[in-house]
Amino acid sequence: MIYDIEYETMPREALESIQLRRLQSTLERVYANVPFYRKQFQTAGIVPADIKSLDDLRRIPFTTKQDLRDNYPFDMFAVPMDNVVRIHASSGTTGQPTVVGYTARDVGTWSMLMARALSAGGAGRGDIIHNAYGYGLFTGGLGVHYGAERLGASVIPVSGGNTKRQVVIMKDFGPTILTATPSYTLHLAEVAEEMGVAFDSLKFKFGIFGAEPWSEKMREEIQQKLNLTAVDIYGLSEVMGPGVAIECHEAQKGLHVFEDHFIPEIVDPHTLDPLPYGEAGELVFTSLTKEAFPVIRYRTRDITALNPEPCSCGRTHVRMNRVTGRSDDMLIIRGVNVFPSQIESVLISTEEVTPHYQLVVDREDNLDVLTIKVEVGEGSFTDEVKGLQHLERRITKNIKELLGVSARVKLVEPKTIERSQGKAVRVVDNRSI
Repeated sequence: MIYDIEYETMPREALESIQLRRLQSTLERVYANVPFYRKQFQTAGIVPADIKSLDDLRRIPFTTKQDLRDNYPFDMFAVPMDNVVRIHASSGTTGQPTVVGYTARDVGTWSMLMARALSAGGAGRGDIIHNAYGYGLFTGGLGVHYGAERLGASVIPVSGGNTKRQVVIMKDFGPTILTATPSYTLHLAEVAEEMGVAFDSLKFKFGIFGAEPWSEKMREEIQQKLNLTAVDIYGLSEVMGPGVAIECHEAQKGLHVFEDHFIPEIVDPHTLDPLPYGEAGELVFTSLTKEAFPVIRYRTRDITALNPEPCSCGRTHVRMNRVTGRSDDMLIIRGVNVFPSQIESVLISTEEVTPHYQLVVDREDNLDVLTIKVEVGEGSFTDEVKGLQHLERRITKNIKELLGVSARVKLVEPKTIERSQGKAVRVVDNRSI
């Protein structure tokens, strides 16, 4: 079902007219109310009135996460604090936290966009949504929660953790939609199996998974283990939260970006030059309707490509490909660019190992060394050294052939890699650069 058929199926000419009008209004507001953006305009030698077309957006400098941190906590807000009814923030594990604010209208817009997203992902009035995204300062849990209520579905606000209890709730409450990170979803499947609960005995129809990059191979794994249709959702706190883009369950071929609220661009992450449709690069977003915390040309660091072709589901907004990694999480191993999702695709296609892995990067004798720790499956673990060595060599060969990089593969016992209740920690970089 299409939640908002007028806007989600709007012809391109009408959509671009709305985008330009909303963009010009947003630029006027940030120029007047946010000193950082006013300085950005002045540095570029322009004023908001100079932006007369969507192409003119390229004249405005980019905004980065560091800019948000430099204006911590509230200097990027475009409204007085009296108008801010909600504050979220990143964990700050890689630096100063980034803080985002919402007016009452922002919360309403977010709820509506999440209702759109959940509907595209297969949910509707009468469904019960098991929401295992984290609540709190993280936007995932509350974003899904408010969207579910706006849609008219029932929501179970279970959040992350207490996995055995979650399995019991799934069995007893009969939820039909699962929302969680892909890595935690596989952990749920693992714990359910230990408890003797088969997912094909549960009532799930669709799963809406996001907040971390995941591969097509992992989708197949999830669909097979959980007996549901797995849909990819995209969002980030700096732009809104979840609900910026989502796959439709009908096609599962790219995530529909809600372009009446966000303008996406793809740029070369090194030169920052714009890239054409179909070419992979860094995703950049400009928000069009956010009141408290608008962002202008925000560099997400996510790597993807855009597809302008209308979808078979009837939606006309541009689609983004599955995120393959992040430009700042990209590993460069002896000159070769490596994303965790590329290695994941090799591991998931290897029958004897599980999707639980970690990449450890060290520097030895001035050379980068990549070690891939991956769990052996319960049925494949053995004390026979020769068999394990043969498996390690096979995975090493497959990674070398696919990525052109040599890696050490270290097989570990089942359930020895720490499980995450949110985003999986895939990379440990021990290099001192």
